[in-house]
Amino acid sequence: MEQARKTATGPGRVLVAVYAIFALAAASRALVQIFTKYHEAPLAYVLSAFAGVVYILATVALALGGERWWRVALVSCSVEFIGVLVVGTLSIFDRQAFPDATVWSVYGQGYFFIPVVLPLIGLYWLWRTAPKRVSA
Repeated sequence: MEQARKTATGPGRVLVAVYAIFALAAASRALVQIFTKYHEAPLAYVLSAFAGVVYILATVALALGGERWWRVALVSCSVEFIGVLVVGTLSIFDRQAFPDATVWSVYGQGYFFIPVVLPLIGLYWLWRTAPKRVSA
């Protein structure tokens, strides 16, 4: 029997709210950039859109909780952290590929480095709220 612990309770509510803000910010910024100036930095804008999708998925998964959504949140936060590290590093060493910033450029410098810290907090919270197996 599974005992599902809620990821959106206590401090998890704040985490869901921060993810929701980043989902809205990243997705709306990327859409505006893609529709108005896609030709200037297509890679950067597509990566920002991808970040927005990851944030949306993490927000929904953390808000819904349960074992299945816990796993989705775990994958989302992991992909987010890997994305921040890869894009952050590439944006430093290959400036030509990133003529305009993404959410994850320079490890989230444009967002006060929250993008590099947020998935770590999310992963920690998921570890704390991991579904426990209860024997019946």
